[in-house]
Amino acid sequence: MNRLSCFLLVIGLCIGLSNANLKWNEKNTVFFKSSLGRNNVLKIHCTSEDNLGFHFLRPGETYDFSFHDSIVRSDFYCELWQGPNFKFHASFMAYQGGGLIVHYGKKNFWDAREDGIYFTHGKETPKLEYKWK
Repeated sequence: MNRLSCFLLVIGLCIGLSNANLKWNEKNTVFFKSSLGRNNVLKIHCTSEDNLGFHFLRPGETYDFSFHDSIVRSDFYCELWQGPNFKFHASFMAYQGGGLIVHYGKKNFWDAREDGIYFTHGKETPKLEYKWK
């Protein structure tokens, strides 16, 4: 019985590791979509260890960036502006990962709408997370 248990454990580990290897190289992605009203431009600025620069989206346009989680930390802080002279603003952590739990293939979807910023991982209906200030 002891040999059978060891054999099953080895088989289980091999299957688990082979499935993990399918995703270990898959990058995480943060997506932004502008669902703002007509002629309303969305301004996005995200930073981590790197400054990702400013991006401007017209209604219906999208912007995304992909990356591998770091063992240390993978945080992306983003600021969004919209409205006349970009007077409405929201700032938040668009992605937080790394550390003891490293993610592979994680997707964060952010949708900028007139009433605020909505969030989903893509499997559920987006929910209002932040209101414009």
